Amino acid sequence: MLTRLFGPRVPELTPHEAHERLQAGALLIDVREPDEWRAARIPGARLIPLDELPQRVGELDPNREIILVCRSGNRSASATAYLQRAGFTKVRNLAGGLIAWARAGLPVVR
Repeated sequence: MLTRLFGPRVPELTPHEAHERLQAGALLIDVREPDEWRAARIPGARLIPLDELPQRVGELDPNREIILVCRSGNRSASATAYLQRAGFTKVRNLAGGLIAWARAGLPVVR
């Protein structure tokens, strides 16, 4: 019943799983606002704010693994669901967002 109301649950990765996938060549898209991105970000992240994603989806390769991140994982979950609806099959949400990434002791650019 909930799937019909809210859609399927988006696939997620833990921070350490995401780190491994990034090392293997996955693309990291940060969907936060530019000021948030300038304050702190994961090294190598590419900024595409959530409200710009529909206009910029053509910049993304649907055949490449894409990991989406925001501050806590909520906006990036929405972005993951959007890309899934757009036909992207290799998209994952970073569970817990940048907060979880930093708590896991992974690198952050400040």
